[in-house]
Amino acid sequence: MKPISIIMGSDSDLPVMQEAAKILEHLGLDYELTIISAHRTPERMMSFAKEAHERGIKVIIAGAGGAAHLPGMVAAISPLPVIGVPIKSSNSIDGWDSVLSILQMPGGVPVATVALNGAKNAGILAAQIVGSSDPSVLSRIQDYKASLKDAVKEKYTKLESTGWKNYQ
Repeated sequence: MKPISIIMGSDSDLPVMQEAAKILEHLGLDYELTIISAHRTPERMMSFAKEAHERGIKVIIAGAGGAAHLPGMVAAISPLPVIGVPIKSSNSIDGWDSVLSILQMPGGVPVATVALNGAKNAGILAAQIVGSSDPSVLSRIQDYKASLKDAVKEKYTKLESTGWKNYQ
């Protein structure tokens, strides 16, 4: 059973969305990844959103650029938590259209929204959601966060011992 689904509107979104896949792999979580266009394959989107929870999916990460309707439309149909990843695409207005399309959802249809091109954080958030009811995943999240702390400690220790001129 794959608890997380990563979907995107187009294969042009893959360079951004693969960052969610990479962090999930690092954390040892299974996922599925596919393309579902809200505008070009609306029937596929509808059936995906209606059936994802029946297939054991716990969280959906949905990336989209431009008008970015995919995360909100999936959230309108699915009972699952949806994490939206706004993507700066070729038809985007510096990504702001995507950010606002995903962020400004009406009451009753929440979409957790990460930063523009923030698929890595979407993967981490999805893992944390799964980890809230799975102790083994929670432990891996704790280990990951400890590794972030250790990396910063290594950097400040080096900076403080060498001075900024010798840091590099």
